[in-house]
Amino acid sequence: MKNFALIGAAGYIAPRHFKAIKETGNNLLCVLDPHDSVGIMDAYFPDAAFFTEFERFDRHVEHTKKQLDYVSVCSPNYLHDAHIRWALRAGANVICEKPLGMNPRNVDALEKMSIESGLSVNTILQLRLHPEVIRIRDTSISGDKENGKKKKKVHLTYITPRGTWYKYSWKGDITKSGGIATNIGIHLFDLLIWLFGKVESSHLHLKKDDKMAGFLELENAEVSWYLSTDKKDLSKLPPSGTSRASKATITMPLNSYRSLDIDNHSFDFTSGFTNLHTSSYQNIIGGHGFGISDAQAAIKLVHNIRHARTTKSKGQTHPMLGRR
Repeated sequence: MKNFALIGAAGYIAPRHFKAIKETGNNLLCVLDPHDSVGIMDAYFPDAAFFTEFERFDRHVEHTKKQLDYVSVCSPNYLHDAHIRWALRAGANVICEKPLGMNPRNVDALEKMSIESGLSVNTILQLRLHPEVIRIRDTSISGDKENGKKKKKVHLTYITPRGTWYKYSWKGDITKSGGIATNIGIHLFDLLIWLFGKVESSHLHLKKDDKMAGFLELENAEVSWYLSTDKKDLSKLPPSGTSRASKATITMPLNSYRSLDIDNHSFDFTSGFTNLHTSSYQNIIGGHGFGISDAQAAIKLVHNIRHARTTKSKGQTHPMLGRR
């Protein structure tokens, strides 16, 4: 049994971490969040110490008689690297939600600190564990590389509506969340890089607070992508919620839409998307997690997208741009 602390208990993602710690047979000793809406803890670790002030949390960790093995970081994006540094100084390994940091140079500094401390920094890249993603990577894509076939033609569409609250929260503040490309898209960009290889070029076609689109030239694919938190975009999808290239339908009512089209073959990962944190924890505790080096390429990409200017002349545009 490993002993955990968790930072960021009141957020959307924390319950998946509570569940993963519980289901892997481990113990949560203490929790920090400036907000006290954390009643969900009763379903998993009602006896865990809870703090709303960092100073008291820090003192508790320093004086606890039990060795802290891991700190799970679920705080807002812009605080991730600071909380990782604190965890390493406290002598604990880290499991951090995406992204590990907002700026590539800060992530590079974390890698140096991790090596010097001898402690691991792991991130949750759960889409790499999706069975269908693994099948695609291990069969069609790896086979194409061996046969020297031309680059894949890929369309990524991700529409996940958010209410008015979103723009007033830290997630709607680009300085704290990194904007849609970082907060919503980073695990998707990681998936694309993992499937199709390193980034050769990136072009941005649309840049708004609630939607972004662009084109990626990857080592083994040409990708047009579209990310949105605007619920109106759901009504602009092809009939019956079908993908651009597939006749397969998605059960209505349609609350979100996630589709990856690869050479006219559609992969819908709307299902099985949210239940992979326990598998991630099992891999990490077993020494097979995804570390800083695994996360760096996607962090660099979304950082570049965040600071890019739009252009309409470079690369293939996503079909959704014609339905605005």
